[in-house]
Amino acid sequence: MNFRKNIYEIIEPSDGKNRASVVYDYGMIAVIITSLIPLAFKDTNQVFNIIETVSTLIFIADYILRLFTADTKAQKGFISFFKYPFTPMAIVDLISILPTFLPVSAGFRLFKIFRAIRSLRVFRAFKMFRYSKSVTIIINVIRNQRIPLIAVCTLAAAYVLLSALVVFNVEPDTFNTFFDAVYWAVVSLTTVGYGDIYPVSTAGRIAAMLSSFVGIAIIALPAGIITAGYMDELGKEKSSEDDN
Repeated sequence: MNFRKNIYEIIEPSDGKNRASVVYDYGMIAVIITSLIPLAFKDTNQVFNIIETVSTLIFIADYILRLFTADTKAQKGFISFFKYPFTPMAIVDLISILPTFLPVSAGFRLFKIFRAIRSLRVFRAFKMFRYSKSVTIIINVIRNQRIPLIAVCTLAAAYVLLSALVVFNVEPDTFNTFFDAVYWAVVSLTTVGYGDIYPVSTAGRIAAMLSSFVGIAIIALPAGIITAGYMDELGKEKSSEDDN
């Protein structure tokens, strides 16, 4: 039991007191970043293959260790070993491993499928969430502020649908489908403004201007909520350090 507890304390994010845990965290971050390097190139070579093999083996070992200590983390006895594979981070771990072992034909017809499977390795970046204290703080902020954030997301969704309905009926010739109108509304909400589709009539432009003003206000809300929550979380962190 003590052996598994020691392993658990090492593989879990460090609080700065356990040197082995600190080394493990930084080592895993280095492995994750290194494993993503081949994705920045279209072609592969022997070095990239070695990186892929070694990083995958390390990820498998990490997954096994976390499964091995699942009951220590969940504190739910033997059932913890069955529940762990379905936890969000365990799923991310598994998705980051599987593409290496999926058999894919080298044929041209499956080339796009291969690229899609290869891109799944990007999920390895999400593994860093487990080892980064800053990301952990942000996750805690989102978790603590989930109710107001859900309210804002609901408001944004309502805005998108309402704007899309208005512009779709005002300019049926410009927006061929309702999806085009939804796409335009989302682009307008995020203030991206690709310019590939836009209203051309006077009524449509007026609707777009009114929609833009509302969109700016909606976009500002989650930023304020997250900023306030982030400052609260930093205050808690500082108070905890002062107490220690």
